[in-house]
Amino acid sequence: MTLEVLQKDMMAAMKARDKERKDSISALVSAVKKAGIDAGCRDNIPEDMVNQVIMKEIKSVKEQIDTCPESRKDLLDQYQARYAVFQEYAPSMMSEEEVEAFLKDKFADLIAGKNKGMIMKTVMPELKGKADGKVINQVVARLCQ
Repeated sequence: MTLEVLQKDMMAAMKARDKERKDSISALVSAVKKAGIDAGCRDNIPEDMVNQVIMKEIKSVKEQIDTCPESRKDLLDQYQARYAVFQEYAPSMMSEEEVEAFLKDKFADLIAGKNKGMIMKTVMPELKGKADGKVINQVVARLCQ
């Protein structure tokens, strides 16, 4: 996902007068721009940074949904609508089978050592943004048994 695509979709939501969608995409655009400024690449924000920000925002909204009291139905509906919009822009994540195949292919020598800490330390930078950390952890734990 690129920042330009997010901005075009935000403009389309504005023209369609879809306030909830526009607000959700606007929040993503703001978070991406802030991350770009913090990283010192304001003008050309890389695609992987945009994907990381989107995943971070999805996680944040998921936590808001989980912690929202049931008596606040209005807030809960707002969070769920935002979550649905964010999911549209989420990068596709690798499944357990794909992660396992990737690990067996690239890191067979590390897996043979059965040192979970060393495997995780080596693998996480490779799969960051491509697979969920929990899935990676489960696969590594299963392979180290």
